[in-house]
Amino acid sequence: MNVLSKWLRSYVPGISVDDRQLAEDLTLRGIAVEGIHDLGPGNGHLFEMDITTNRVDAMNHYGIAREAATIYNLALAPLDTALPAAKPAAQPFSVEIAPEATGLCGRFTARILRNITITPSSGQVAEFFALLGQKPISNAVDASNFVLQGMGHPTHAFDLDKIDRGIIVRLARKGERLRLLDGTERTLDANDLVVADHAKPLGLAGVMGGWDSMITAETKNILIEAAWFDPVSVRLCARRHGLHTDASHRFERGADLNACAAANALVAKLILQSGGAPVGELVDVVIPSVAARTANRAPISLSLPQVWRHLGATLDDQPNQSALTADLVLQVLTALGCTLTEAATSGLQPATFSVQLPSWRLDLEREIDLIEEVARVYGYNRFANTLPTALPVIAHPTAAAESAVRARLLALGYSEAISSSFASESDGATFAVTNLQASCGVIALENPLSDEAHLLRPSLAPGMLTMLAHNLNRDVREVRLFEQGTIFTGTADQVVESPSLSLGLTGELPPTRLHSSKDAAVFEMKGLIESLLSLFASSPESLSTSAASALSFSAEAPAWLEPGRSATALLGGAPIACFGELAASQREARKLRQPVFLAVIDLDVLYRLPLRRATAHELSRFQAVERDFSFTFADTVPWRTIADAIAALAIPELTRLTPVEIFRDAKVGSAPAGHYALLLRCVFQSNQRTLREDELSEWSSRLIAALTALGGAIRT
Repeated sequence: MNVLSKWLRSYVPGISVDDRQLAEDLTLRGIAVEGIHDLGPGNGHLFEMDITTNRVDAMNHYGIAREAATIYNLALAPLDTALPAAKPAAQPFSVEIAPEATGLCGRFTARILRNITITPSSGQVAEFFALLGQKPISNAVDASNFVLQGMGHPTHAFDLDKIDRGIIVRLARKGERLRLLDGTERTLDANDLVVADHAKPLGLAGVMGGWDSMITAETKNILIEAAWFDPVSVRLCARRHGLHTDASHRFERGADLNACAAANALVAKLILQSGGAPVGELVDVVIPSVAARTANRAPISLSLPQVWRHLGATLDDQPNQSALTADLVLQVLTALGCTLTEAATSGLQPATFSVQLPSWRLDLEREIDLIEEVARVYGYNRFANTLPTALPVIAHPTAAAESAVRARLLALGYSEAISSSFASESDGATFAVTNLQASCGVIALENPLSDEAHLLRPSLAPGMLTMLAHNLNRDVREVRLFEQGTIFTGTADQVVESPSLSLGLTGELPPTRLHSSKDAAVFEMKGLIESLLSLFASSPESLSTSAASALSFSAEAPAWLEPGRSATALLGGAPIACFGELAASQREARKLRQPVFLAVIDLDVLYRLPLRRATAHELSRFQAVERDFSFTFADTVPWRTIADAIAALAIPELTRLTPVEIFRDAKVGSAPAGHYALLLRCVFQSNQRTLREDELSEWSSRLIAALTALGGAIRT
C-alpha cells in the first residue's frame, strides 16, 4: 500500500526525524517500507509499504502513525469526530440485523445526512489523493475512500431516497439478483450476506455496494453505513463472485468492531464540509456475543519475569538490571492501545500486569504475543547476540557426511534440486523396492493434497524424473541434478524413514578414450558412485582406505532401468546403489524426448561408514619411470581383477596404474572376437633413491607373469 509521510505527520506532529529515518525505524519494527519516493518541496515522501496480513490495523495512515508514536514515545493526535448538532428526525431510521445474520454482522451504524450537494472533492482530500495518484470521484464517495485510507475502516454511502423503509442485514435468497457498482449483475447464493432494504438487496456486505442505491450527481440525501462483518463470511462471498475490493481486503483480515462509530462520523464530517446537515442520532446496532469475542475480549496476564526469560539480554542492560523495566513495558503496550493494570505483588516481586487488549489488534491473543510486541517496538537490533543455554546447538550426526557428498557432486558439475515428498500410485508400484528387488510397502496419506499424489515417496527416482522432464520440456537439453532426501517405506502403523540420494543426467556426452558417446553417461554414473564412495572409509578401523576399494558391480538392476545398460553397485556384497538408463517403457510413459540416466544410492548404508581421513605424502625428489604393457584379455576378465592382481604384487614403488587405451575391433585385428586389447601404463617411483634398471626389469617381469596368469597375452 502507498502511504504519505505528510499524512502520517499530521497525526504525530512531534516526529523530529526525517522521512528516511522514519521509514527505517518503521521497517525495523516490522512495518516494512520497501520504497521511498520524493514528492517535492513541502509534500514529503510516498512510502511503498508491505504490511503483513495479520496487521490489518496498520493498513492505514492512522495505524502506522500509532506505530511511529510508540517508537518515539510521542502523543498520537485523536481523531476529530465532532459533528454539528443533528436536526431532530420525524421518526428513527430502521436498522435490523436478521436472526440468521447475527453472527455475521456484529455491528451496524447508520447516519442520515440531508440537503447534501454532490461536488468534486477539495481541500485535504483532493491534496492527499493527488499525492497518492488516486482518482477522485465525488465528495461523498471520496469521503468514504479517504477515511478508509486514513483510519482503515470501510464505510459506504447510500442514496437515502432509493432505500425502501429501512435497512435489513440478512442472508440472500437463492437466485436473487443484484447489480453491483462495477456494473455487473450477480446471481446471489443463499450463503451471501447482503445489506438490503424491505424490497431488494442494496449490496454485498463487506464486498461491494449496489448500483441501484449508489451516489449520483442528483443525490440529495445520504445514508452513511459503517459496520462490522464476519471475516470468513466476507472471504467466502468475495471468492464466490470473483471479487477483491479494498473493503473485502480489510474485512477478510478482521476489522475493528469499535471503529464503526468513529468511521461513520469521519465520513459525515467530510461530506458536510460541502453543506447539508445530519438528521437524527446515530443508529447503532451491536450484537453482544460478537462484541464479546472481538472488541471486549477477556484480559490476559503479563509477567515481567516472562518478558526477561523469553527476550534475554539487551545491549542496554545494566549490571543485575534489565533494560526491559516495568515502566518500559507499560509505556510500549499503552502506546499500542493496551490498558494495563498492575496486579498486587508482595515485597520485591517483579510486576505482573492484567492487560486489556485493544479492539483493533485481533492478532494479540496470548502473553507471548505481548512479549513479542515489546521486543518489536524496543528493536530486535538492540538485543544481545546470545544462544539460549537450554537449547544447545548440536550438529546432526550425518551433517558432515551430507556436506561432503554435496560438495563432491557440486564440484563434479551437478546442481542440487528438491522434489515433492509425495508420489502417485503408479510411481509407488514401480519404484518401491528394497535391496533393489523386493517390494517394501508404500505409505498412503490420510489427507492428501491431491488424489494424483497420495503416497509418501518410496524413492527419489520419480521426483528426479519429474525435474528432468521439467527441464527437457523447456528446451534445456543437458541437465545434471542430484537430490538428498528422505524416502518412506513400511506401513501406516510403522513408517520407516531413510536417507537417499538420486542422480539425474540427460544430454549428449562426448566420447572418451574408453567409451562411445552412447555409453558415456552410464559410465559417468558408475564413476560418480565410485567417487562418492571414495569419500568414506571401508571400515571404522581403516580410515585411510576408501570404501570404493570394496565396491563391486552386478548386471542385475530394477525393472525401471534398461536391461544391459544398467547395473547394481555392491558394497561388501550388499546392494548400495542402482544406476543406468531409464527403461524405454518408462521414458515413453513420461514422454521424455531423449535418453535419461538415473542413479539411486542408499545413504543409510553409506552414512554408517566414517568419512575417510585424507592423508598427504611428501613428494618424491627422484625421477619417476613409466613402463607400458600391452595385453589381450578375454571379455570375461574385468578391470577389477587386473587391478587386484597387480596390487597383490605389493610393489611399493608402483605409484600409479592407468588403463590408457582399450581396443575391441576384431575386424582390424586389434583383438580377437570375445577379447579386448589393453594398453596399461605403470609409473614407478621411490621416495629414497633413484631406481635401477635391474629393479625395473624384475618388477616388469613379475607384472607380466601376474597378467599372464589371468589369461592375458602380450600383444606384439
